[in-house]
Amino acid sequence: MYTFILITRRLWPLCALLACLQLLPAAAAASDTEASAGREYILWYRNFDNPAIRNLVELALRKTPEYGAYRIVRSEELSQGRALRELGNTKSRILDIANVATSEERELFLNAIPVPVDGGLLGFRVCLVLPENLSRFDGITSLDDMRKRGISIGQGAHWPDTPILEANGLSVITHTRYEILFGMLRNRRFDCFARGVSEVMFDLQHNKADDLAIEPNILLAYAMPSYLFVSPSDHETAQRLELGLERAILDGSFAVYLRNWFGNAVASLGLDRRSVITLENPYLSEDSGYVGRHTLENLKRRVELLTVEQ
Repeated sequence: MYTFILITRRLWPLCALLACLQLLPAAAAASDTEASAGREYILWYRNFDNPAIRNLVELALRKTPEYGAYRIVRSEELSQGRALRELGNTKSRILDIANVATSEERELFLNAIPVPVDGGLLGFRVCLVLPENLSRFDGITSLDDMRKRGISIGQGAHWPDTPILEANGLSVITHTRYEILFGMLRNRRFDCFARGVSEVMFDLQHNKADDLAIEPNILLAYAMPSYLFVSPSDHETAQRLELGLERAILDGSFAVYLRNWFGNAVASLGLDRRSVITLENPYLSEDSGYVGRHTLENLKRRVELLTVEQ
């Protein structure tokens, strides 16, 4: 067992979290009938369909039995932009929890649980490409090389990656639906579908993308922690998730989760053999910027920890 702790400076100490539990308003307590049925948490469908994220939410809820029974259900299919708008609407109950990459804007209008759900891997990106286009990437080792080759990148219209890539001078083609981007790549609308290290293997397994290839030599790297978010008015769910993750970090189960769900992907993608192309992310809050920089600075150690005993 090893220690793999990623706690931001904003994350409360455990004693403070426990003290907060004593201050929950009486109105938040469920009736006996509601308690026996359990709280229903509506998880954004993209996260629900991803077993790694669904298991992390399950881990956090399981670590906090004092909040009562629970059930995780799948939301309706919403684009990321609409999902976040609904989450920010305090009168909406279309969904309760979403995991997305953070930005300063998102942390202002949503309630963030500031623990990187994948250990910071979302900001490490590889290119999903057409096999016949692999030669376009030969010899690329820098951001300037990518610009000179005119490499275009596909991303979601509402993803925070899009302005990051554009701010670094790269051409970005977008669509509001994640699923559509695979077809756009096949139709040569762009050259590289940049996918997170923690995402790309899931893509190949579950999105019928076995006709596509993972470019083997480049790793795009930028500070972009991925958090769980809840409604700004749903303080109880935020407290439960944060406490659950804090307990999982302290007892080592979060480290086990990271290794089990992402260790094979990190090892199979050969991150230690790739040319790392570092991009600036000007859109993070001070605290998330600190977390992101720490992640970038410790890439080698992170890879070693995640691939141990694989």
